[in-house]
Amino acid sequence: MNRSKGYLLVLVTIFAYLSWQLVVPFFQYVLLALLLGFVLFPLQQRLEEYVPPAVAAISLVLLAIVGFIVPFVLVAAVVAEDAADLIQETDPDDLQIAEIEALIEEETGFEVDIVGTVADSAQQIGSIVLEQATDWFGALTSALIGFGLALFLLFYLLKSGDDLMDWIRARTPLPDDVQDDLYGDLNEVTWAVLAGHVLIAVIEGVIAGIGLFAVGIPNAAFWTFIMVILSLVPLIGAPFVWVPASLYLFATGEPVLAAALAIYSAVIVGICDDYLRPVVVDRYAEISPAVIILGVLGGIYAFGVMGVFFGPVVVGAFIAAVNVLDENYDRLGAESGPR
Repeated sequence: MNRSKGYLLVLVTIFAYLSWQLVVPFFQYVLLALLLGFVLFPLQQRLEEYVPPAVAAISLVLLAIVGFIVPFVLVAAVVAEDAADLIQETDPDDLQIAEIEALIEEETGFEVDIVGTVADSAQQIGSIVLEQATDWFGALTSALIGFGLALFLLFYLLKSGDDLMDWIRARTPLPDDVQDDLYGDLNEVTWAVLAGHVLIAVIEGVIAGIGLFAVGIPNAAFWTFIMVILSLVPLIGAPFVWVPASLYLFATGEPVLAAALAIYSAVIVGICDDYLRPVVVDRYAEISPAVIILGVLGGIYAFGVMGVFFGPVVVGAFIAAVNVLDENYDRLGAESGPR
């Protein structure tokens, strides 16, 4: 390697690091823009047959705001409110606090006041919350900036998506047919995760949630959200919520509602899982449940909320890349010179 190449490599590395530092504070929003861009890009290509690219991109950004971002914010607000109500409605008497205190005093000889301790802790937490109100305001400001950045990125990803892909392909040191295989497999994996697992999980969770609302389960929005998340994980799913909910109704003297919820959830949600999932999944790449479990759980830790979507995609993309490498390794090793 001569000095000129070395200098350029060092320069590229430095600027790549600095660029990464600029992205890190808004990484979740960049991932959101990439996700929406991937989903909406086929529509962009169709719209460009009738209108200029910029007009098509603006239209799809507005669609993303109305169809994705606003509903997501509203659902998040309702779920957060239900979660807060769930905590506030917890009655210390239902938890048998007095019996627990008496048992501790009997066994240890020390008198304890759990409710008082919790109240003091809550007071301290309240003081901390007030002191950190400025930080919360900063977080809200950061979120607004982040969503704005995501929308701008989405616009340019849609408007210049073809140019971006041409730039990536031109600088990828692989033959065109290998790139076609690689990007085709990555496209199948991504759609398999989004359509075959995320979309089905949302449908199953919402259908089961309708049953919770219908029979009057408290904080049904929160439990619907939990069912959507559980439905993302194979072999778990919505039954981990609607079965206890049916038992709760039965225990509270509502056997008819309990039976209705159990039958509705078992039949309707079961049909959705048994018939709708295979129809959707069969159109895309087959993904092992192990990949989904590892991707969802690991993705949440690695990428936050967006890891629910990107975690399985990353693991699936790794498998796809390994398969392409295995299929073309000997040929690539034998090739030399420019492609």
